[in-house]
Amino acid sequence: MAAAGGRGWFRALALGVSFLKCLLIPAYYSTDFEVHRNWLAITHNLPLSQWYYEATSEWTLDYPPFFAWFEYALSHIAKYFDPKMLVIENLNYTSRATIFFQRFSVIFTDILFIYAVRECCRCVDGKRAAKDILEKPTFILAVLLLWNFGLLIVDHIHFQYNGFLFGLMLLSVARLCQKRYLEGALLFAVLLHFKHIYVYVAPAYGIYLLRSYCFTANNADGSLKWRSFSLLHVTLLGLIVCLVSALSLGPFIVLGQLPQVISRLFPFKRGLCHAYWAPNFWALYNAMDKALTIFGLRCNFLDPTKIPKASMTGGLVQEFQHTVLPSVTPLAALICTFISILPSVFCLWFKPQGPRGFLQCLVLCALSSFMFGWHVHEKAILLAILPLSLLSVQRAKDAGIYLILTTTGHFSLFPLLFTPPELPIKILLMLLFTVYSFSSLKSLFRRERPLLNWLETIYLVQLVPLEIFCEIIFPLTPWKRHFPFIPLLLTSVYCALGVTYTWLKLYVSVLTERISVRQKAE
Repeated sequence: MAAAGGRGWFRALALGVSFLKCLLIPAYYSTDFEVHRNWLAITHNLPLSQWYYEATSEWTLDYPPFFAWFEYALSHIAKYFDPKMLVIENLNYTSRATIFFQRFSVIFTDILFIYAVRECCRCVDGKRAAKDILEKPTFILAVLLLWNFGLLIVDHIHFQYNGFLFGLMLLSVARLCQKRYLEGALLFAVLLHFKHIYVYVAPAYGIYLLRSYCFTANNADGSLKWRSFSLLHVTLLGLIVCLVSALSLGPFIVLGQLPQVISRLFPFKRGLCHAYWAPNFWALYNAMDKALTIFGLRCNFLDPTKIPKASMTGGLVQEFQHTVLPSVTPLAALICTFISILPSVFCLWFKPQGPRGFLQCLVLCALSSFMFGWHVHEKAILLAILPLSLLSVQRAKDAGIYLILTTTGHFSLFPLLFTPPELPIKILLMLLFTVYSFSSLKSLFRRERPLLNWLETIYLVQLVPLEIFCEIIFPLTPWKRHFPFIPLLLTSVYCALGVTYTWLKLYVSVLTERISVRQKAE
């Protein structure tokens, strides 16, 4: 009976969020809708040798081969809905059948995400007693993942296929937590060939598998027993990586097109920042450059004729040279990212805590790459928020960090939905998710210290007047005509402060945490 009841509430949550996704079908969709329609057309009509060369549309294929094959499979279903969507020359084509097909394809593939969430819930420590199912960590975690505000608006309004991709990642995490290492490694290897952004968290997977699977035992004090190294285990992991890579990239290597594929996957000419500034270190860096430029102009330190007009009238798009501060190159961003990830990787190796340590490292790798990566999309914050959800229901300190990161990270996604009809939708959905997150986690850890201090609370509350200014007050001012980028800049910079704070707070927590001998042995 208990098991049936458990299945009942999870099924209700999954069906409920699926129904909500169906209600969002008529909502606004971004240019990503046309991106994926074009990829359907490319993979359906052209031979493999032309997939990564076709350039009729500006939205060229720039995802790894597995995702291209995914689009190819979808295209053979799409032809029964509206064959015209599969015509390459039909740029920006849309129809009711096309909208329904693409929207439902996202909803249907989310089944993998739902299954992954269920597996992750099974990995949560159930020792925390609760009479009410609503206060159990597994129930709270299921809501935080299935009803995640950011994933809902990015996939089911803005339009993308992040759900099943995060499903692969969460399922790989669950398998590692269950000590099914080869399955976890296989799932992550497949994920990398679906979307290469997940390479940012690859160090966490690599080190954890090496420490926990390739070395099969620890000493009594928790230190590594070097003699326990298993060549067989390393070989098995290597075979998985090589076989998956060969299956994905092999045809393009045979065709001599690997350099072309790589150039599509890593287009460094797109510039430091995306069209919407991600709330990271570079948002603060860009804002500082703008502030110093204004100061320099007013003090006659700078020549107005030598300042690029775009640097003062809009967001940073494509290649850009800073005016006062040194311009950032892809190599500089890569070095900063590498250095910022290193401490978390060292902690995973020298301060092992089992699955918990792996999750901490994964979140820190995701946050570090978000903070310092090149051309980071604002949507990439979900790569840190979703796995942090698993930690948030297990310890009060992590719950506090989660609340700050998820609130600021989700708020930073607001500029993605800029049309008036979506304004009440995004505010209502974020409000509901945020209120639930705070109330449920506060109830879960009610016997412990407050999750947030007064300064953190004040910072989060200030998001309300910021939204009122950006959405209501600013459009009525004369600044809108001359400085249209102001709301985006304020949102990015203010949220960047919160994301930076959570990154530092999580790092301090991980680096200063004391590990018992028992934890090390595990």
